[in-house]
Amino acid sequence: MTRLREDVDSTARRTLTRSTRILGALQLDGPLVLGLALIAAYGQFVLYSASGGDWNAIMRGSIRLCVGALAMLVCAQIKPGQMRRLSPWLYLVGLVLLIIVDAIGYIGKGAQRWLDLGLFRFQPSEIMKLAVPMACAWYLRERALPPDGKTLLVLAVIILVPTLLTIIQPDLGTGLLILMSGALVVLFAGLQTWIIALLGGASVAAAWGGWYLLHDYQRQRVLTFLDPQSDPLGAGYHIIQSTIAIGSGGVTGKGYLQGTQGQLEFLPERSTDFVFAVIGEELGLLGALLLLALYAAVVLRALYLATQMRDTFARLLSGSFATIFFVYVFINAGMVSGLLPVVGVPLPLVSYGGTSLVTLLAGFGMLMSLHANRKLAA
Repeated sequence: MTRLREDVDSTARRTLTRSTRILGALQLDGPLVLGLALIAAYGQFVLYSASGGDWNAIMRGSIRLCVGALAMLVCAQIKPGQMRRLSPWLYLVGLVLLIIVDAIGYIGKGAQRWLDLGLFRFQPSEIMKLAVPMACAWYLRERALPPDGKTLLVLAVIILVPTLLTIIQPDLGTGLLILMSGALVVLFAGLQTWIIALLGGASVAAAWGGWYLLHDYQRQRVLTFLDPQSDPLGAGYHIIQSTIAIGSGGVTGKGYLQGTQGQLEFLPERSTDFVFAVIGEELGLLGALLLLALYAAVVLRALYLATQMRDTFARLLSGSFATIFFVYVFINAGMVSGLLPVVGVPLPLVSYGGTSLVTLLAGFGMLMSLHANRKLAA
């Protein structure tokens, strides 16, 4: 028995060593890849229930995951120098695509957000979630930190132009994520307290003025957040059904495939924006906490990798990628729980969707490349 145990341990060590070498050769970080894989597997498990047992949805989701994994692998092979040189060009291409979408883009569900390429559709605004922080980090690399007023003005233009082009599609959720992805780079670059206070005041003023530029349904979402019962069968329906689903799940949930709000289709968008409500109803508080723990592990690992970077571009970009992943989770969980207005932000690696998943994994691939080549970049 002792000899058998030693053989098993030896085999396990050799397998682990071999896997580590393969991941190292591909410039992938083992713990981060494992965390992402566990979240994706959890997402497929939940998606089967959220889609009503539709195996076609699982197959399409698996294909998207494979495409995203391939994008992560490809991006992990890009050297930091190449990444820096590509940053302004990727930003310009994304900007041109946004203008094309606003002019002749495909219209679906009342929004003009997609380019139809025949075989598939994609959202160019998703590209800007990568391109904006890359362009900001590229611009800051050769400049003194913390940034001065002129630099902040240029960064504001870099961030706000694609943000506004996305919001007018209309896509408020993605526009806010683009804004935050760029703002995080600026924040990590270091700002004096008085500048942060000034920007905070300017943001409040902009939000007040922007209220009158929002579409009617977007303003209604904010008002519904403040009082969902004001329109229980209209604008407040989504959030009311979502909170009912989460609250009815209790600690352990009603059981897999046993949720009433989800399975009986009282819960709208249950496989996309409101999939976290399905988790709360069927798997309960414990199931939701398990997923949040996996998210926390990925965020902490990504932040740890970001702290190891040795040059400005890598440090700012990787910090933004790690933190924006947390922002995704925070906004979706808060939105579904009734703590934040509904803005249409998917739950990373769990919600059904394609372009967002691919760009998210591509960002993690870049982060792992920056970490693997941190000595070369320095």
